[in-house]
Amino acid sequence: MTPAFDPRLDAATAHRVFAETGHVRLTPFLTDAVAATLHTQLRGREDWRQVVNSGDKVFELSRADRAAMKPEQLAALDAAVMAGAREGFQYRYETIRLPDGDAADIGEPLAAVTRSLSEGAGLAMLRQIVGAPIDFADGQATAYSPGDFLTGHDDAVSGKQRHAAYVMGLTPTWRVEWGGLLLFHEPGNKVTGVSPGYNSLDLFAVPRLHSVTQVTAAAAFRRYAVTGWLRSR
Repeated sequence: MTPAFDPRLDAATAHRVFAETGHVRLTPFLTDAVAATLHTQLRGREDWRQVVNSGDKVFELSRADRAAMKPEQLAALDAAVMAGAREGFQYRYETIRLPDGDAADIGEPLAAVTRSLSEGAGLAMLRQIVGAPIDFADGQATAYSPGDFLTGHDDAVSGKQRHAAYVMGLTPTWRVEWGGLLLFHEPGNKVTGVSPGYNSLDLFAVPRLHSVTQVTAAAAFRRYAVTGWLRSR
């Protein structure tokens, strides 16, 4: 399946908003049928891996790994994650990593997402909106369950050549009160941001300090998205 973009997208207007604010949300971004198919694929996957960091180290746990852990082990892991979030950079969520959009197809069905952003009309549109010499998109599918979050960071990594970050929202039903908000940290301890979307694409400039708030225990669904960066080689 090759993602098809909604024909109503207005790249010129999106460019003006992005240039003025450093962020723009495109919605609807895909055709209805493509968005529904992607959401169904994400919900049906069983190969999600939970990623948790401890400082610069990253740990990955499959769903089978977590199911085999004892209650006291899960409680200790949760306590360590919360402790890390008090003062430093910390995250916890599930991921399926995707090949870069200019890489060879490795049999991953969701690879069509990053490929569609890295060639043809998709690449031309993103170059126009961001106003940068983008060559390809990298990406990962993400799922935030209750308790998951991502603390503040700016995405600036030397040598990665990231021009903008993107979040392709694939969460059909969500309440703001459930958390999972993409927040931009502004001067004066102010924030702006957006709630998880469906069939939407958020683009924001790199570097920019941002976070994803913790998903609450009241959330009835996972917060699904495909996220990544628009990069030069």
